[in-house]
Amino acid sequence: MDNLPVNRPTWRKPAGIGLILLIIAVWAVIVATLAGRIGAMPWPVQALFYVIAGIAWILPLKPLLSWMETGRWRA
Repeated sequence: MDNLPVNRPTWRKPAGIGLILLIIAVWAVIVATLAGRIGAMPWPVQALFYVIAGIAWILPLKPLLSWMETGRWRA
């Protein structure tokens, strides 16, 4: 049992959590800034915008989560 590798915590996980929160905050500010213009558009355009905006912030998370786990940006 002494030969098992020890998983030591790294600084990448807290840094990654901070980056995720920063991405969410920046994205929310961007979307909120555009809300006045989007609100003047027809409801189907608004719905499409908010669906896309609600999904788009997730895209940078995959490489970030990979980096948090492995230290590399690509798995």
